Amino acid sequence: MKQIRLIDMTLPMAADLRKGSLSFREKLETAKCADRLRVDVIELPLVTGGKANLLFNKTVSSGAAAAVAAQIPVTESAPETIFESIKAAKKPMIDILIPSSPVQMEYVGHLKAPAMLSAIGAQVAKCVSFGCETVVTFEDATRAEPEFLADGVRAALDAGAAAVTVCDTAGVFLPDEFAQFVSRIKTITDSFDGVRLFVQVSDEMSMAAACTAAAISAGADGVKCTAIPAGCTTLTQLSQLVRIKGAAMDISTGLKTTELTRATERLSRMIGIDRSESGVREAGASGDLPNVTLNINDALPDVIKVIRQLGYDLSDEDNAKVFEEFKRIAVKKQFVGTRELDAIIASTAMQVPSCYRLESYVINSGNVLTATANITLTQDGAKRSSVGVGDGPIDAAFQAIEQIIGHHYEMDDFQIQTVTEGTEAMGSAIVKLRAGGRLFSGSGISTDIIGASIRAYISALNKIVYEEE
Repeated sequence: MKQIRLIDMTLPMAADLRKGSLSFREKLETAKCADRLRVDVIELPLVTGGKANLLFNKTVSSGAAAAVAAQIPVTESAPETIFESIKAAKKPMIDILIPSSPVQMEYVGHLKAPAMLSAIGAQVAKCVSFGCETVVTFEDATRAEPEFLADGVRAALDAGAAAVTVCDTAGVFLPDEFAQFVSRIKTITDSFDGVRLFVQVSDEMSMAAACTAAAISAGADGVKCTAIPAGCTTLTQLSQLVRIKGAAMDISTGLKTTELTRATERLSRMIGIDRSESGVREAGASGDLPNVTLNINDALPDVIKVIRQLGYDLSDEDNAKVFEEFKRIAVKKQFVGTRELDAIIASTAMQVPSCYRLESYVINSGNVLTATANITLTQDGAKRSSVGVGDGPIDAAFQAIEQIIGHHYEMDDFQIQTVTEGTEAMGSAIVKLRAGGRLFSGSGISTDIIGASIRAYISALNKIVYEEE
C-alpha cells in the first residue's frame, strides 16, 4: 500500500487567512499542532527579514518530529542563512519556490525563461551543497508553457532536487485534465531514481479534493495541504479520501486522524476563521458520526442503512445480531442515536476468539514528563511486552501495542464516556480501526478509562487478526 506524504502549509497560509500576522506563540502552536497530527513535512513561512523569523525557524526545528521545510525564492541571495535556521531539525529541508507561468516569471521572478532555468539549476545546486534535502515548487505550473515547465523540472532534478511540487495555483483544471497534467510530469520525474512528485491544488472551483484524488491516481506521491480551510486541499479532505477510497486506491497516510477534528477546530478559533463560511465542506471528518435517530418502529433495512453510513460492512449474521440488540435497547429507551448504535456494533458484531489478551499495563504520565506505557500482551500463551511513548497515556499505550504487533492500523475513531457516576465510575471506550478497506470496532469497559481504551483497541485488533486469518 502506497503511503501518501502530507506537507502541511498552514503556517504560510495562516497570515493571509487572518489578514494579518500571527504572534510568535500562535505560529509555534500551529507548528506543534501539525506535528501532533503526524504530517510528514511542516512548511515554514518565507523569512521576510528580521531575527524573529529566523528564531522561530530554529525553535520549530529543534522540537519537531516531522521534517521541517524552509521556503526560499529561487532568487534568494543568501540561502545559507535560511539553512542555518533549520539545520537543527531531525529532517531539514529547503523548498525553492519557482514562478513558472510567463506572467509570474516576469512580475514575480523578474526573469525571462532562459535566465530562470539557469537560476533554478544554480539555486538547487547551492542548497544541495548544504547537505539537506532540497525540493522545488513550481508555482502556477498549470499555466506555464509546457516546454519551459519540462525543462525547469529537468534542470532542478539534474542539480540534485529530491522532489518536485506542481501547483494548480489558479484552480483552472478539471480532475481529468489535472490527472493528464500530472502524468506528463510523472514521466519526467520517473526517469530520476527516488524522486517524488507532489501536488498543490487550488479549490477555486470547489474541486480540490477531486483533483487531488485524480493526481494521486496518476502517480502523485504527496500533497501540499492545510489543517484549516485556506483555498486548497485540506487534511480533512485527505483523511476522508483515504477513509472512503483508500483500499480501492491502495493508499494510506500517516495522519493521526483521531486528533484531526479537535486540531482543526482549535486552529480555526485561534486564527479567527469561521469554518462554516470557508467554502470547504468539512463534515464527515474522522470522529464525526451522521446525526441519525432510530426508534422502535425502524425495521432491519433501516438499521442496516445507518450501519453502512457509519462505515461498517457487516455480514448478514452480524447485522441480525446488531438489530436484535438494537430492538432490546429501543424498547427501553424509545430512541437510539448513532453513537449508541456504534457502541452496540462494537460490543455485538464480529465477536471472535482472542488472539491477543491483555496481561498487564503500567502507565507513567504527568505535566512534567512525557507519557509512557509498558504493555504486556499474551499471544498463543507467549508474553510479549513493549514500551510506547505518546502525547498522552492512551496514545502511549496504543503506540506500545503497535510495537508489539509490528503493524500500524489507521484509527478511524476513538470514543470514551462514563457509564456510571461517582468516584468509582465505570468508563466505556470504543476504538475503530481500518484494515483492508473495512472498519473493525472494539469496546472496553473498566473503572480505569485507560484500561478501557486498551481493551477496546485489543478487541478491534482481534477482529482484524481473525478476519485476516
